[in-house]
Amino acid sequence: MSGSVCVKKKVVLIHPMGECWVAGEKDVSRIANIMPPLGLCSLAAWVEQHGHQAFIHDCYAHPGDYEKIYDLVRTEQPDFVGFTATTSAFLDGIRIMEKVKAIAPNTTIMCGGAHISALRESLMRDYPVIDYGVVGEGENTLLFLLDQDLQGSEAPRSFDQHGLLYRREGEVVFTGFVPRDEVLDLDTLPYPAYEKLAGFPDAYNLPIFNYPKGPGTTIVSSRGCPYTCSYCDRTVFKSSFRYNSPAYMLKMMLHLKERYGIRHINFYDDLFTLHKKRVVGFCNLMIERKTGVTFNCAVRAEHIDLDLLKLMKKAGCWMISLGIETGDPELLKLHRSNSNLDMIRDKVKLIKQAGIRTKGLFIMGLPGETEESIDRTFDYALELPLDDLNLAKFTPFPGAPSYEGVREHGSFNEDWELMNCVNFVFIPNALTKERMEVRYKEFYYRHYERFHILFDYFTMLWRSPNSWYRLLLNFKDFWQVRTSFVKAVRDSAEADCSR
Repeated sequence: MSGSVCVKKKVVLIHPMGECWVAGEKDVSRIANIMPPLGLCSLAAWVEQHGHQAFIHDCYAHPGDYEKIYDLVRTEQPDFVGFTATTSAFLDGIRIMEKVKAIAPNTTIMCGGAHISALRESLMRDYPVIDYGVVGEGENTLLFLLDQDLQGSEAPRSFDQHGLLYRREGEVVFTGFVPRDEVLDLDTLPYPAYEKLAGFPDAYNLPIFNYPKGPGTTIVSSRGCPYTCSYCDRTVFKSSFRYNSPAYMLKMMLHLKERYGIRHINFYDDLFTLHKKRVVGFCNLMIERKTGVTFNCAVRAEHIDLDLLKLMKKAGCWMISLGIETGDPELLKLHRSNSNLDMIRDKVKLIKQAGIRTKGLFIMGLPGETEESIDRTFDYALELPLDDLNLAKFTPFPGAPSYEGVREHGSFNEDWELMNCVNFVFIPNALTKERMEVRYKEFYYRHYERFHILFDYFTMLWRSPNSWYRLLLNFKDFWQVRTSFVKAVRDSAEADCSR
C-alpha cells in the first residue's frame, strides 16, 4: 500500500444497473429485493479514512437516473470514476464509462468486481475505455491508484502494487493476485459508508417475507469460501476465508440500529457459520446486549448442529438459507463439494426444530440436468419442511469451474447481459429452453400453492407486516407473475395428456 496522502482526490463509485429480465415476463425482482452495493460502500469508507473524498451512485436502487451521474461528474470533476460490475451489469457499466469519458476526458476510469477479476487482460484489451482494472479485493489497490499522479490510460511507469491491470506501451500488464500476507484484517476496516447511498435505508428492501420488522439492511461479515463448487466464481476472494470478530459484528449492528433505525440484518456471507466459535461469541453478545435486532444468514449443512441453532434462535436468528442446489444425488456429486442429500435433509429438520424459518436454495439447468433429475429435485424439495425457496437458473460465470468446457454439455448463449441467474443461457443436452422454462415455473407453483405454505404466508400478517404491505402495494405485478406461472403449468399438463 502507498504511503501518506499528499493530495486529496475525488472518486465517484458507480454500481451499474445490469437488469435484463425474461422476455415477455413481469420483472418483480426489484420489488422483492434491492440490496445495497456493500463493496462500494466499503471502498468509499476506506478511501475517506485515508483522506480522499468519495461519492456513490447506485443505478440499481435508482434506475433511470443516469443523468445524475453525468451531472455529478460535471459538478465535482472527479479525478477517478470507479465501477464495480457483475457479468450482467458490465456492458451497462461500459456505456456509462463512455459517456463519462465524453464529458470529462481527463477523468481516470477504473473497473473492479467479479467480471474483470475473472477475464482480466482480455477484458482490458477489448474495452479501452477502462484505464485501470482492480482484480480481487479492492481496498489497497484503489488507494494505491488514488495516491498516484495519473493522466490518461497509459501508466507513466511500472507498478509493484498487486491486483492491478494497466496499460504500458500498448500492452496490458497484470501485476498478479494479492498474496495472502497482504490482505487486510477485516476488523481494521471502517464500517461501510451506507450514508453515501441516496435514500438509505428506505430505498433498499430485503427479500419479501424474509424478515419480521423493517427497516432492514445487509452486512457482509466475512470474505471467501474454501469450497470449490462448480457454479461459484471465486476469482475475487479465492479459497481463503476471513471474518470479522464477534465484537466488531455487534458494534456494526448497533451502529446501524442507532444511526438508521435498522431492525433486521441480512448477513450476506457465503458461509456465516463456517467458524463456529465466532458465531457462538456473536450470539452470546447479542443475547447479553438484548439488541432487539433480528438477523438472517446463509449456511452449509456441514456447519450447523442443534445446539448452535438453538443459540442462534435465542440471539434473534429469524431465517436460515441453505444451499441445496439439486435433489439428484449424482448431479450433486458433479457440482457441489461434499454432497450428501441425507445429511442436508437432517439439517433442514434441525433448523425447523430450533424454531428458525428455513429457505432452500436450488439451481436448475446444471450441466447433466435431465427431466429425471428435475423430477428428483421436485420430489426432494417438496418433502423437506421448507418455508421458502429460491430457484436460480444455472449461469456459467467466467471464473467458475463450470465455465471452461461447459459447451461440451449443452448450448451456451454467452450474452453477458442475460447472465444473471434469471435467464436460461445454458441449455443441457437433454433439454430444451422451452421445457426448462415450464419446469422452472412448475417448481414454484407446486411449492407455493400448497395449503400449509399459503397458511404460513397468511400468518405473516402479524409476523412480517411490512412484507404484506409491500405485497399489497405491488399486488398487480405479483399477481401477473402468478398468473403466468399457473398458465404455463396448465398448458404443460394439457400437452402431456394429449401425447
